[in-house]
Amino acid sequence: MENLIYMFAATVALFALLATIAIWSPKNTRVRVVALAAAILMLPLGYIELIELLSRPKPMSFEWFNRDAEEATILAVSFEEGASIYLWLQLGDAPKPRYYAIPWRQDLAERLEEAVDDAITRGSTVVITTPFSPKSLEELGNLNIEIIPPPVPPTKTPPFAKPQVMDPRKRGI
Repeated sequence: MENLIYMFAATVALFALLATIAIWSPKNTRVRVVALAAAILMLPLGYIELIELLSRPKPMSFEWFNRDAEEATILAVSFEEGASIYLWLQLGDAPKPRYYAIPWRQDLAERLEEAVDDAITRGSTVVITTPFSPKSLEELGNLNIEIIPPPVPPTKTPPFAKPQVMDPRKRGI
């Protein structure tokens, strides 16, 4: 979402360049008007397409800006058998989760499902190390899935009993 305005500004600049070229070209007026109208009509279409993409999962191979992420926490997994595996990931220090799609692989789907089920029962977290590494899916055929156990709560220290010291001034022991 942060980059959306910059992408749209770049689109507007390119369409403005197209419109300028269309206006100042040596073609007849009809061709220039059609080119200008096409550039103007492409602006709302480009904006609608960018907004529509916000709710769609991005293929993991299309991640460019966070390609060097060391780890990602799996928040949710959804399976469309035979088509895709959908992952809702929290990347490292990023404040907002992201939505990704992986091509369907039966063994990977089973492994993810087991890891998520195990993490839910134990109260753990499922983490993928180097999630966007090109080696993970192409060469290895799998993701580096780890289950991180929950932190151990601090134990209470036993209360200290006052030591009993004998007072020599008193008669009782």
